Amino acid sequence: MKKILFAASECVPFIKTGGLADVVGSLPKYFDKNKYDVRVILPKYSCIDEKWADKMEYVDHFYMDLSWRNQYVGILKMEYEGVTFYFVDNEFYFSGPTPYSDVRYDLEKFAFFSRAVLSILPIIDFRPDIIHCHDWQTGLIPVYLHDSFASNEFFRGIKSIMTIHNLKFQGVWDVETIQDIVGLSDYYFTPDKLRDYKDGNYLKGGLVYADVITTVSDTYAEEIKTPFYGEGLDGLMNARSNSLVGIVNGIDYNEYNPAKDELIFKNYDVKTFKKDKVQNKIELQKELGLKEDPDKMMIGMVGRLTDQKGLDLVACVLEEMCQDNVQFVVLGTGEERYENMFRHFDWKYAEDFSANICYSNELSHKIYAACDAFLMPSLFEPCGLSQLMSLRYGTIPIVRETGGLKDTVIPYNEYEDTGTGFSFINYNAHEMMNTVRYAEHIYYDNKKSWNAMVSRAMREDFSWKASAKQYQKLYDNLLK
Repeated sequence: MKKILFAASECVPFIKTGGLADVVGSLPKYFDKNKYDVRVILPKYSCIDEKWADKMEYVDHFYMDLSWRNQYVGILKMEYEGVTFYFVDNEFYFSGPTPYSDVRYDLEKFAFFSRAVLSILPIIDFRPDIIHCHDWQTGLIPVYLHDSFASNEFFRGIKSIMTIHNLKFQGVWDVETIQDIVGLSDYYFTPDKLRDYKDGNYLKGGLVYADVITTVSDTYAEEIKTPFYGEGLDGLMNARSNSLVGIVNGIDYNEYNPAKDELIFKNYDVKTFKKDKVQNKIELQKELGLKEDPDKMMIGMVGRLTDQKGLDLVACVLEEMCQDNVQFVVLGTGEERYENMFRHFDWKYAEDFSANICYSNELSHKIYAACDAFLMPSLFEPCGLSQLMSLRYGTIPIVRETGGLKDTVIPYNEYEDTGTGFSFINYNAHEMMNTVRYAEHIYYDNKKSWNAMVSRAMREDFSWKASAKQYQKLYDNLLK
């Protein structure tokens, strides 16, 4: 039995700010339970809902040194959907209203968490073969494993994997402060280790010391070796390219299932979508106060309203696109200028534009089910989950060919009648608009091809099963 420990800063259903939580919460359920004992460890934030906190049982506590500080470490655990979860308790670090606050405070919080993850293992009597670390918040685990824990027989031979979900976030601060927080010697603060130009960098430490590095799609694994996508670490990514693997994320096919989804108006599947999917559109038009027209093409956008998501392209040509025979439904929060831009279009084109500046899981499901197409023109997208959800619901993705979008959406070819969506290559507003208009043309003028594409999209398999198989292979190779 191979023992694997996932270490992460967030995880559904306990705490979520982004896609990382979906990965850490869903993936462990899909491993072969006869061969892999996969457990998860995360901070016990006081903002975790009480219904979960009440189910956690106390295991033990102790005090641990972090540089010059001596801190309380509480251990709690619970079983959920067949997976064992451990929670690191410390009110000083984890009592805020949200999991993350200002960077300086977060750096100390996650240094504490990284050290605690290792210190807890002998007490819970779980010695993992591999610790699978996620993003910069756990970047110090491979470093500590190499440093003060290396002399302890218990930890010798434990392997580490570092997964990059988004290279943009690295945990960077000046060297002096970081050295004071983490309690590592000068040896670690050289340019080939944790030093990043003039600063210290948690993620870089993890990438230098982990046995294997993974990221969340093949294309993103290639992209981050270039200066544009590499966020200052492209040199290191090239140096470690032999240990770098891309594995596309999945989505939970039980939660995202148009045939059984209780949040949508009318259930449908690949056999019944032609008559039943449109009912979702009609009901959503009613709910959002849009003009009720079952034949009108509806385009959805769900996600963070930021530059990364390509919204500067949308801003350039949205006025023009609103002249077309389409409706837009937007859901998300983010930068104020984009929130206000969408509010303005909602006001100006009230019958055909709905801006929902909020987070709503229920409304997101309704949008995936109701829309005909889903627009995702990202500047960069390590994996992306929205396009996987839209494929699952037979809502055709229109994406830019970057990262996971390129790996998961097959561009439509009208001559061979193949593909599961539409894509464009250059980061250019008019190229995006032309692609949207080409999609409109197929939707209105070639319904047979459109429906065949919906059918292909719904048959694609981006469940966690497929990803879990690739991770199992990776673990097996690492432990050979």
